[in-house]
Amino acid sequence: MLSKVRAAALHGIEAIPVEVEVNVSRGLNRVTMVGLPDTAVRESQERVLTALANSGFRPPTGKVTINLAPADLRKEGPSFDLPLALGLLGATRQLDEPVPADLVPAGELALNGALRPIKGALPIALRARADNHRGLLLPLENAPEAAVVQGLDIFPATTLRQSVEFLKGQSLLPPLRVDTAALFNNEGDTDLDMADVKGQDSVKRALEIAAAGAHNLLLIGPPGSGKSMLAQRLPTILPPLTLEEALETTRVHSVTGQLTPGQALVTRRPFRAPHHTASDAGLMGGNVHPTPGEISLAHHGVLFLDELPEFRRAVLETMRQPLEEGRVTISRAAGAMTFPAQCMLIAAMNPTPDGKMPADSRSSPREIQNYLGRISGPLLDRIDLHVEAPPVQFRDMSTASNGEPSATIRARVIAARRRQQARLSSTRANARMTSRELKRHCALASADQSMLHDSMETLQLSARAHDRILKVARTIADLEAADTITSAHLAEAIQYRTLDRQLWG
Repeated sequence: MLSKVRAAALHGIEAIPVEVEVNVSRGLNRVTMVGLPDTAVRESQERVLTALANSGFRPPTGKVTINLAPADLRKEGPSFDLPLALGLLGATRQLDEPVPADLVPAGELALNGALRPIKGALPIALRARADNHRGLLLPLENAPEAAVVQGLDIFPATTLRQSVEFLKGQSLLPPLRVDTAALFNNEGDTDLDMADVKGQDSVKRALEIAAAGAHNLLLIGPPGSGKSMLAQRLPTILPPLTLEEALETTRVHSVTGQLTPGQALVTRRPFRAPHHTASDAGLMGGNVHPTPGEISLAHHGVLFLDELPEFRRAVLETMRQPLEEGRVTISRAAGAMTFPAQCMLIAAMNPTPDGKMPADSRSSPREIQNYLGRISGPLLDRIDLHVEAPPVQFRDMSTASNGEPSATIRARVIAARRRQQARLSSTRANARMTSRELKRHCALASADQSMLHDSMETLQLSARAHDRILKVARTIADLEAADTITSAHLAEAIQYRTLDRQLWG
C-alpha cells in the first residue's frame, strides 16, 4: 500500500516542500530509502522502526520503499522522523485516514517514541503558510517558534502516539497561540547600561552616531580603556527590533540551533563576539553543506571583532563584500546559498603591538606599521567611523555621578531613525543609502564642498570614504533634527576619518 505525507527540507535558511512516499509490498523484509537522504535521514529508519514498536504499533513487514521527493534535493537532519513514522503507519493501514495534505508534520523521534525538537521550525512554518497549508504538527518545544507565523494552526505534540491519536480524532491538540506583542513587551531587562561607563564622552558620542545610522565603527585604544565595555552596551541604545526584523533574525538562529527550548522569537538585537581564532567558515558561514556564520547570526544586530589585527587577514578580507551588500553568498559544487548579513560591525584594536599609545610604546615604527598593516585599506574604507579611546583618567573613575543612561540615548537614536525611514520610505538606515539617495539627500553647499575636497586631498581618502563621510554627516544632522547638512555636521564626520592618514598613510 502507498502512503504520502507532507514534509519540508532545509536549504540554507529556506524550507523546501518535500513529499514522503512510503510503499509496503510483499517480499523480503528490507527498507530502501531513495531521494538523496543524508546520513542522519538514512539512520532515521532504525529510530523510526524502534519508536513504532515501543509506542505499541506494528512495524512493517515485507519490502518497504521510501522516496523523498523531489529526488534531486538533498535532505538533511532528523526532522523527517515523524513524517516517516506516519507514512509507515499509513502504508500498513494503522491509520484510518491518510495524513491531511494541508498538514505538515516534522520532528525527531526518540527510541521510546517521544518527540524531540528540531532545527528550522520557523522556516518550515513560513513555507507552509506560503503554500497555503492549514498547519504544522511539531514537537512541543518547537511550537512557540512556529506559532509566531500568523495564519497557521500549530499543533504541539510530545509523543508519536499522541500525534497518531490526534490524527485519528481520538484526542485533541488545541492549536498554540502566541501573543507576539507580549513577547516584545517581555523582552526583559539587562544589566548593561551606558551609565556604567565612566568618562569616554567622545566615544559615547561616536557610538550614538553609529547606532543612529547603522554605521560600522572602529575603536582604537590601549587595554583597559573600555572598548569592549562600550561595544557590549551598543545594543542597549539601538532601536527595538520590528516584527519583520525579529522573524528574519529568528530564522537564522533557528536553522543553526541557537534558540533555547520553547523560545518563540529573538526579540533583542543579537550581539556576536567571535574569537580572533575564528575561521572564514565560522565567521562568514560555509562548510561542505553551507550554514550561516557569525556575520549572519548578527543579522540586524552587532558583530563585535575584538583584537581586530589578530584575525587572519584572509578571514577579514572575506568580510568586505558582505559588509557592502548586507548578505553572504557561498558557492559550492552543489550550488550557491545566500544568507542575510545586515549587521553593524564594531571592531576594537590596540594602537601598537604592546598595547600602549604610540608615544609610550617600546615598539619600533616598523613594528607598529606592520601591526596596523594587518588591516587592509579596502576593509578600513568600509568602516565609517574611526575613534580613539584614550586611557581613562582617575578623575573620571573616581567620580560618583553616572553618565547618561542608555534609555535617554536610545530615545534620540529612535527619533533619528524615524527621520531616515520617512526620508528613504523604508526601514533602511543612512548607512544603507544608495548612490542615487546619497546625491539626493546629502547635497552640500559650495563652501562645504570645498571643505570636503580639501580633506580628501589632505587625508588621501578614497571615493568610498567620501560617501561614508556624507552618510555619517547626514546621520549627525538627523540627530539634531536638521533638514540639511551644515558645516558643523560635515566637520564632525570628517574628523572620524583622520585615522586613515594617521595609521595607514
